[in-house]
Amino acid sequence: MSAIEIKNLHVSIGDKEIVKGLSLTIRQGEVHAIMGPNGTGKSTLAKAIAGHPDYTVTSGDVLIDGQSILAMEADERARAGIFLAFQYPSEIPGVTIANFLRAALQARLADGEELDASTYYKRLYEKMDSLKIDRKFTSRAVNDGFSGGEKKRCEILQLAMLQPKFAFMDETDSGLDIDALRIVAEGVERLRGPNLGVLLITHYQRLLNYIVPDYVHVMWDGYLVKSGDKSLALELEAKGYDWVKKEFAVANSL
Repeated sequence: MSAIEIKNLHVSIGDKEIVKGLSLTIRQGEVHAIMGPNGTGKSTLAKAIAGHPDYTVTSGDVLIDGQSILAMEADERARAGIFLAFQYPSEIPGVTIANFLRAALQARLADGEELDASTYYKRLYEKMDSLKIDRKFTSRAVNDGFSGGEKKRCEILQLAMLQPKFAFMDETDSGLDIDALRIVAEGVERLRGPNLGVLLITHYQRLLNYIVPDYVHVMWDGYLVKSGDKSLALELEAKGYDWVKKEFAVANSL
């Protein structure tokens, strides 16, 4: 069983420190949720781990099965098993979903090795059927003119095809109505299993009604300030975040 270890991670954007010494271990088969108000560093954490060039890791480490990934480029991290689902997925006019996914899978093969077309399409349609996605979907350009729900469903299909070890879902529920939220959550649940570790980043407990996490963490001002199970998310929904901030401040004399 693989694990990703985040060890005392500090991340900055320019001269501003955003993540301030965060440690967390996620194992395959586990679903973790990080909650917290806007501006606490949740998305920064996910993007820094994925290798976004705007974010600088100033100290600490991120390891997959004991090997640091920080010296790797973003594409190398993806091949090592990391997947990032964006809060606002980009549109790629002129590139169909089928061709996009085929190119992504081809990029993971060794030099000189070719992806068999018939095998690829068989696998693609199997995944689409299991996720209840119409096969016509693959002929559309990536996210071009998509609704919020369609964009997120496209990312779930990418997750299903690429089969990473660890998926970081950056506010997957952002901009979704109740029906779209349920559809996307059901897709994540279908992919849930012993070979996938998931980190869900969200503001709201509502997503966790559909994807029940094994662990819930609260992030505030760049720190991971509290951890628990699903009951912690319910408590946050009822009471807000102020009590967690005060508890952390007292404990750390901030």
